[in-house]
Amino acid sequence: MELKRQSEHNGNNLIYILKDSSELASVPLGEKEKKYAEKRLEDKAELIFINRMDGWIFLVVPKQCKDEEAFLEECRKKGNEIAVRATEEKLEELGISGNDAQAVLAVAEGVALSSYRFLNHFTDKKGKESPLKNLSLVSEQLSDADVTELTNLVKSVCQTRDLVNEPLSHMNAERLAEAFTKMGKEAGMTVDVFHKQKIESLKMGGLLAVNKGSIDPPTFTIMEWKPEKPVNEKPIVLVGKGVVYDTGGMSLKPTPNSMDYMKSDMAGGAAVGGAIYAAALNRLPLHVIALIPATDNRPDGNAYVPGDVITMHSGKTVEVLNTDAEGRLLLADALSYAKKFEPQLVIDAATLTGSAAVALGHYGIAGMGTAKPEVMQQLQKAGHEVYERVVEFPFWEEYGELLKSDIADLKNLGPREAGMITAGKFLENFVDYPWIHLDIAGAAFLNQPDSYRGKGATGTGVRLLYRFLKSLVG
Repeated sequence: MELKRQSEHNGNNLIYILKDSSELASVPLGEKEKKYAEKRLEDKAELIFINRMDGWIFLVVPKQCKDEEAFLEECRKKGNEIAVRATEEKLEELGISGNDAQAVLAVAEGVALSSYRFLNHFTDKKGKESPLKNLSLVSEQLSDADVTELTNLVKSVCQTRDLVNEPLSHMNAERLAEAFTKMGKEAGMTVDVFHKQKIESLKMGGLLAVNKGSIDPPTFTIMEWKPEKPVNEKPIVLVGKGVVYDTGGMSLKPTPNSMDYMKSDMAGGAAVGGAIYAAALNRLPLHVIALIPATDNRPDGNAYVPGDVITMHSGKTVEVLNTDAEGRLLLADALSYAKKFEPQLVIDAATLTGSAAVALGHYGIAGMGTAKPEVMQQLQKAGHEVYERVVEFPFWEEYGELLKSDIADLKNLGPREAGMITAGKFLENFVDYPWIHLDIAGAAFLNQPDSYRGKGATGTGVRLLYRFLKSLVG
């Protein structure tokens, strides 16, 4: 979909965003249309459809909310409702206008993200594609740069969704690395991919252990966006879990509604790749690095098993109690490797635990870590602005005690209770810098549609991380 800024509407399918009913007078409506709209507004309608002979008029009156962020989320949701109707009516273009530039951008964001389709494996795509091709934004407060930024962000979310929606048959670790390399080349980044021999030389025991049951080799991708004059002296490092498919290994998952959707277990890796892609496309003056360790986790004659002890990249030893707690092993190696960059801050994103999904459903992201409180607060503020909200969980030392092993430095699994926290405490053993861990398990992949987030891969994490990175620029 093409987004562009215009000084005035020149199409037939128009969206007008109204702060309240008093702004109705500014909309060019006929007498009968105006009376109809007034009646609907009296009935507290928030979205009004007017069908003309030559096109549609959509009147959006978002409900009053407790804060600006909630108001903009309502605008995105209204964008979704309009996109659904536009699809039903096979509309190819829409124009959006309003006095509030941020509301215009939010409605456009909702429309654009709602128009995403994953059609790679249909032999006949007729009738399945979104008919919407053009979206024109009209507001005196909008600049071309605003529209370009939104275009690149939507593109990054959709690219991330594509990666997560691809099944293992089309997206193993090597193909994931190839996709990141292509994204990097397009956006002007440096991308380096470590293959198995290099990973072995680095003694990344966690990544190699998880990979032992696979016939496909692992990869470790490093994406770097370093503009000429970054505002940060030390880089921000993003780390993402890249388990392209997770059977649970020898600790085999049950099915249905468990293993069925495990192509999405690399959503954290896709999210950090999408976030740095957005940062590079929009030329943020910030030095950012993304690390994505990737493999599938499958049972085989040589697969790692419960009871094994593995030596990690850091040199620490880990007793494996459950091979389905594999994501933390990949992340631990990547977090240990991140030390070489002397980072200002490291943020990891992962579909790490079912506990996070149980605690928050698909409405939020579990966050914890060692960064200063003001850094977590800044990330939470970014999350509230894009409605990918981060809930900070306690990170007390007692949780770390639950990972003590009788035969190694630590074990890879704690008790069932507070599972998302003990997973985070495991990772803490491999960091010595400011760090935040994000468990996106509940929000990354949906079995039922959720407004503009859609069904399947949501791209959760891209908008959050991009907004946070942008906030660091000032």
